[in-house]
Amino acid sequence: MTGDGMRFGSLFLMAFTLVIVSFSCTGPIIGTLLVEAASMNLLAPIVGMFGFALALALPFSLLALFPDALQRLPKSGEWMNSLKVTLAFIELALSLKFLSVADTAYGWGILPRWLFFVLWVLCFAGLGIYHIAGIIRICRSASRSAARLVIKAILSLASIGFALYLLPAVWGGSDAKAVAAFAPPMEIPYKQVFHDYNEGLTYARQQNKPVLLYFTGYGCVNCRKMEQYVMSDPAVQQALQDFVLIELYVDSRRDENANGIQDGEEFSRLQRELFGSNAQPLYFRLSPDGTVQGKPMAFTTSPDYFLKWANTTTSR
Repeated sequence: MTGDGMRFGSLFLMAFTLVIVSFSCTGPIIGTLLVEAASMNLLAPIVGMFGFALALALPFSLLALFPDALQRLPKSGEWMNSLKVTLAFIELALSLKFLSVADTAYGWGILPRWLFFVLWVLCFAGLGIYHIAGIIRICRSASRSAARLVIKAILSLASIGFALYLLPAVWGGSDAKAVAAFAPPMEIPYKQVFHDYNEGLTYARQQNKPVLLYFTGYGCVNCRKMEQYVMSDPAVQQALQDFVLIELYVDSRRDENANGIQDGEEFSRLQRELFGSNAQPLYFRLSPDGTVQGKPMAFTTSPDYFLKWANTTTSR
C-alpha cells in the first residue's frame, strides 16, 4: 500500500471509530425525537434535530472557515507524545465502560463492579507513574523546562490522587460518585423488585399497592448517576416500601420470549407504545390497576425532589 493509501486508510479508520463512539449514546435522544415526530408534534423534533446537527457540524465548519488557525498551532514534539500517551490511558479507562455495558446487557459476568474499579485504579496509577518518569527525564536533561515540570507534576498528582480516590470502591468502601455515570450498576438493596411488567402489575393488584415503574438501561449514564445519588438514599429507600417496584432494562439482551424477541426490545416497545417515551431514566407512578398517576419523573440528583414527587401518590 502506498503512503497516500495508508494515510487515507488511517483517516477512514479514525473516522469510523469516531462515528461508533460518538453515536453510541444518541439512540435515546433520536428515539425520543422520532416518537415526538410520529405524534405530529413537529416543533420539538425540529428544534432537537437542529441543535443536534449544529453541535456536530460547528467544529468542522469553524475549521473550514478559519484554516489559518491550524497553522498557528504549536508544532508536534515531546508534548504531543505526552498528550497521546495521556489520552491513551484515558481512552483505555473509558473503553472499559463500553465493555461493562455489553457485559451487563448480555449477562456475561466478566467485568464485575469491583474488577472495573481495579482496572481503573491501574489505568490512572499508570498514568501518574508515566508523568513521574517524565519529571525524572526533564530533571536529568540539560535543557530543563520549568513549565513542563509544573504540568507534569500537576498531571501526576491528579492521576495518582484520582486512583487513590477510586481505591476504596474496589472493596465497596466507597460509592465513587464522581464516576457513577461510568461504573457498572450498583446493587441497591430493594426489599422487592420485579423485572417483568405483567408480573409486577399482577402482584400490585393482589396487594392493592401503587406501582413505581422504572425504565432504565445498562448503557444509561444518567441512570447510574441517579441510582448513586437518589435511589441509594436511605429516605428514598424507606419511601419505596410503599410501592411495588418494577425495574425494566430497555437494552437487556439476556432473555428471549417464545417469539424470539429479547426482553430489552419488549420493554422498549412497552415504553414507546404505552407511555409515549423512549428516554431513560424515567419513572412512572401507577395505581394498582396500572393507571398512570401524574407526570413522570426524569433525571434528578436530588433525593428531596424525588421524594416530593413520590409522596404525591402515597399521601392520597
